[in-house]
Amino acid sequence: MRPDDAHEVAAGRGRTEEGAMPSEPRPGHGKSQNRAPVRGTAPRRTTPRALTLDPHRYGDGRRGTRAATNRTPGVPAPRRPRTLAGRARRENATAWAFISPSVLIILGLSIVPVVWSLLLSFRADDLVTPGRWVGLDNYRALVRDPGFRTAVENTLVYAGLYVPLSLIGGLALALALNRRIRLIGLYRTLIFIPFVISAAAQGVLFFFILDPQFGVANSLLHHLGVSPQGFLSDPGQALYLLVLISLWSGIGFCVVVYLAALQDVPPELIESARLDGAGRLRVLWHIKLPSLTPVTVFLLLWQLITALQVFDLIYVTTKGGPLGSTTVIVYFVWEQAFQMFTAGYGAAAAYVLAVALLVVGTALRLYRRRRPGAAPGGAVR
Repeated sequence: MRPDDAHEVAAGRGRTEEGAMPSEPRPGHGKSQNRAPVRGTAPRRTTPRALTLDPHRYGDGRRGTRAATNRTPGVPAPRRPRTLAGRARRENATAWAFISPSVLIILGLSIVPVVWSLLLSFRADDLVTPGRWVGLDNYRALVRDPGFRTAVENTLVYAGLYVPLSLIGGLALALALNRRIRLIGLYRTLIFIPFVISAAAQGVLFFFILDPQFGVANSLLHHLGVSPQGFLSDPGQALYLLVLISLWSGIGFCVVVYLAALQDVPPELIESARLDGAGRLRVLWHIKLPSLTPVTVFLLLWQLITALQVFDLIYVTTKGGPLGSTTVIVYFVWEQAFQMFTAGYGAAAAYVLAVALLVVGTALRLYRRRRPGAAPGGAVR
């Protein structure tokens, strides 16, 4: 080796020992990227570096020992992932925090009064002085009370007239409005508006219309040559007039429900029946009415509950009169509890009505389940 070559090799080795990295050849220059070692020098040996994993990225909370073994000193341990059970507990706590005000309102205004009134029905209590436990005496007194018997009869008459007439009238109007004619939306709106008006407002309105002396109804009858009527002050007319007032507002709800059900009847069935020669009555009887059966059962239960619980209309118009001809069960309960101050007796009458409503609802539900041809969801097969 020449002296000049030895001097260059020694200079390059000195620069490498001082920490400077030798320049690497650019890719593409020369036939080979691996430069051959200089003659007379030993090739460099590189020791492979140990592979270490990042504990923050590859650590496993369920294998704490292994993760701790691979953890780099000075790096904090990775956080254990949240378990599903802990997350579910936190979500449940948050949900209960949101719904707790509603739960307290329901408990305070529904469940607690129901239990308290049930206990009150077994006591003689006027809500002012301390009461005493009387057991079933209040219920035995109801059986012998002619006023309660009259209230039950008036309630049954009212419900017996209101429920079927509202269903029949609602179905007839729904069939008439289930067609494409001009201003059909206006007609449907006008029929539904009375249902939105409160019963108290209806009572005040019809109280002035049916006033025996200054009402519009007697004024029209006078122009027609008919003698004035007592209307709400006549014991023979008051209850039936209340039924008519209730029908004026209650039919709108039945119309809307029946209209929605009629629009769900498959038009293919109606068209095929007409192609087979079926007339309107046959289509109504064999196709539309069977499809409306679940809706009819629902409306029957709804209207029956509404009829048995009527109170505000009677309170505004007749207050149970004249001569008790419009006293129904709910008004009888209010009268006994807040006018006669026999709260225990009134609570017993209220629970008789509650049991009657429970029996009616259970009977209709069983009928709907056992009716032949009914699917589990209530639809007709």
